Amino acid sequence: MTRYLWLIPLGFVVGAYGTLIGAGGGFVLVPLLLIISPKDSPDLITSISLAVVFFNALSGSIAYARMKRVDFKSGKIFSIATIPGAILGALTTSYIPRKLFDIVFGVLMIVASAYLLWQPGRAGEAGPAVPSKNHLTRSLIDAEGMRHTFSYNPALGIGLSLFVGFISSLLGVGGGFIHVPALVHLLNFPVHVATATSHFILAIMALTGTLVHIASGTFAHGARRTVGLAVGVVFGAQMGARLSTRLHGDWIVRGLAVALGLAGIRLLIAAF
Repeated sequence: MTRYLWLIPLGFVVGAYGTLIGAGGGFVLVPLLLIISPKDSPDLITSISLAVVFFNALSGSIAYARMKRVDFKSGKIFSIATIPGAILGALTTSYIPRKLFDIVFGVLMIVASAYLLWQPGRAGEAGPAVPSKNHLTRSLIDAEGMRHTFSYNPALGIGLSLFVGFISSLLGVGGGFIHVPALVHLLNFPVHVATATSHFILAIMALTGTLVHIASGTFAHGARRTVGLAVGVVFGAQMGARLSTRLHGDWIVRGLAVALGLAGIRLLIAAF
């Protein structure tokens, strides 16, 4: 077990950055695991990452809940929607060849990065709360006394969450790098509420995917690595949540975009 101690500081960095931007950290961890362990199968990599994302998201959710930034009502609705997708994604991973997995993952990250950099203006702003019979209006007051009011189409949110659950579990990335931009750009969530609520959703989704991998026996081969990483992410998530109060929403999204692009390019280079 001592040979895995170096994974604790790695987990801390993944946890801090993942919580800061509401992405769970899987988008950073999976490329690293793919590079560090070139012979491991995609389903083993994703099983480790999903388990780590769960501990990261759980710890981050607790921290964000103390800040009163989690929209629990919306989070519960979207979490339930991710479960079918998460189960299907976890079952599908084992059928994807390793090289194809690397390429798909790298391309997806670069596309997401380009989208975020292309529309930075709306990243830090919540959309108007327009009353509508098809929209759900939410109003939160965080621990600092700031009110966040926004309105969104719950049907669209449920559909997006189902897709995110599948992609996240398939790639082992948690899905925050898709969910946070979707919550902000398509559902009008303020960035800080989106990152916090995304973490709550990720905890449910990642736990579902992890249980599928445990049931299939895949996770057993990565349990020791998961322990080392999990210890680090639990503490890193607390740090990331604290740092989130000091950064403007635009910088959070821009930071996510840059990290996605660099990791995606690196993964494609390794694949070819």
